[in-house]
Amino acid sequence: MKKFIVLLSVVFISKMHAQIDPVKYPTYTDIEAALKSEKTVYSMSFRDKGLFNLPPQIATLDSIFFLNLMANNFEKIDEVLFSLKEMEILNLNENNIKYIPDEIAKLQKLTTFSMNLNKLTSINPEFSKLQNLTSVHLEANDLSIFPSALTKIPGLKEINLHSNQISNVSDVDKIKNLEFLNLSANQINDLNDSEFPKNLKQLELQKNSLISFSEKLFKLKNLEFLNIGENKITSISPNIKNMKKLKSLNLGNNHLQSIPKEISKIKTLQTLILTGNPLQKEEVENLKKQMPETQIYF
Repeated sequence: MKKFIVLLSVVFISKMHAQIDPVKYPTYTDIEAALKSEKTVYSMSFRDKGLFNLPPQIATLDSIFFLNLMANNFEKIDEVLFSLKEMEILNLNENNIKYIPDEIAKLQKLTTFSMNLNKLTSINPEFSKLQNLTSVHLEANDLSIFPSALTKIPGLKEINLHSNQISNVSDVDKIKNLEFLNLSANQINDLNDSEFPKNLKQLELQKNSLISFSEKLFKLKNLEFLNIGENKITSISPNIKNMKKLKSLNLGNNHLQSIPKEISKIKTLQTLILTGNPLQKEEVENLKKQMPETQIYF
């Protein structure tokens, strides 16, 4: 699992690099070279340098908007980092950081924050002051509840909390602009008291302990991708027909003995995964006949 998260981190940082014009904003990997540069330094990467602390000289490079500190030995976030007020994208993946200090609120221009594979048990309330954030990645930490600080940043569009220990999910609906939410590989067994934002397009809930398909999910009229595989779900309500924009639905590896025929009314559904359920082959074959435009895996 950890190797898988590391791979995701690499993919994520590659995507972030793709957002940056390498000609206009070359990424420096050596502090001395950056300090000697006659050009303004906007992007730096200290990835996999074995660092325990940031070089203090970085404070003079106050135009940096992209900083990659992935795969080092940081146990805390150095205070000097908070002097980089132009920072927009910060990657602290694969370190040993246990907490986020109050000073995080100084980075008011942050739009993307990634701290996968660290040792966070909670998120500092001051984090909520980062109102320009649109993307937060906190995979593979030790969070036990959905961070309340995130619910106070309505502009967030993407939250990834894969592989934590979250059992309680509340107030997510306050994040009005949220489109992508990953809660997979946690310890969630009940979502009946959880509300989700109406703009949500992709929801990842696989590898939890859900025993029912919450009726709350049927309110998500804009949802296009739902992965609720590898849980303990035994049945699904006919109200699933209300998910009219659904394109992909993963129900694999649950305890489903039947599928409501109303699922055939979801005309947008392109992919339906039913593998690993105790379903009758005849029922699946009938479903395939009713849904000729849907690729059904069984």
